[in-house]
Amino acid sequence: MSHSHGGPTADVSVRVAWADDAESIAGVQVRAWPDLYAGLLPADLLPTDVEAVAAQWREALARPADARNRVLVALERNRVVGFALTSPAVDPDCDPVADGELSEVTLDPGERAKGHGSRLLQAAVDTLAADRFTRAVTWVNAEDDALRGFLTDAGWAPDTAHRELDLDGTGSTTVKQVRLHTAIG
Repeated sequence: MSHSHGGPTADVSVRVAWADDAESIAGVQVRAWPDLYAGLLPADLLPTDVEAVAAQWREALARPADARNRVLVALERNRVVGFALTSPAVDPDCDPVADGELSEVTLDPGERAKGHGSRLLQAAVDTLAADRFTRAVTWVNAEDDALRGFLTDAGWAPDTAHRELDLDGTGSTTVKQVRLHTAIG
């Protein structure tokens, strides 16, 4: 097996997800969620069964509800280390033709601070532009200073919209979120 010495970026990439990636994406999600929702969700509400999560991904990748629902994966060599989701924005005050949504950017907890997030974000914005959206929105947990700072540094800004998500359907576990937006295209 030959090893390339083309520098640190030679073996990293972002591409559109394939149905075969379902298990890898599910693995990233199951590993990342305890971290993302630490202190917000009781542990027993977090998915732990990679196979069950993978089945949902396989379905979504095989039959997207909308042609503009996109799943992107960040790769190190051929290993999925993160994923991003883009789609038409669904908020009532958004225009589903002009406004796209970045609904998730999730990295494997062991793969942070290696540039994957920046590459995924750039690819997501490029994808939204290719789908002819002119503005992108994304929701972030109000407490998530790291993600908010990452997006702000990339040119996103709060658009004053905010919401409270009911995480378990009972109203006892809620999280405050703020919406950020950026012009694209």
